[in-house]
Amino acid sequence: MAALGTRLLKIKVGTTEHTAEVSRVQITSGAADSDFTSFADAASGGAREYALELTMRQDMANTSLWRYIWAQAGQSLAVKVAPYGNTAAATATEPFYTGNVTITEPDGVLIGGEANSSTSARMTVEVRWVFAAKPSEVVTGAF
Repeated sequence: MAALGTRLLKIKVGTTEHTAEVSRVQITSGAADSDFTSFADAASGGAREYALELTMRQDMANTSLWRYIWAQAGQSLAVKVAPYGNTAAATATEPFYTGNVTITEPDGVLIGGEANSSTSARMTVEVRWVFAAKPSEVVTGAF
């Protein structure tokens, strides 16, 4: 497998590709917060929580990624990440990662931001959407 570049990644939420709306896409892993730890969880190092972290532009259009926050918070949606940008087909050397996330509002900025004299700058929002389970690595099929 080749090392990941910084320009090729693609992301789909539901059935729509939203690559043009995001500047940061990360699947993260951390210790799960739980009031109960089973012996099985403890033996495997503890339960894990996986999340999709995004920085997206603020765009209130009905078809935008931001609109999911406003209109579908609390709902579960399928996501697919193609780190190599290969939308024709996943392969063993260029897999996709898929799963279901719960759409949540950000802790912090939802609308607005700082002024900028650039004509191409856009206001952004950062979100962290938790996966229902560890994302699956997919090595066949189209994006």
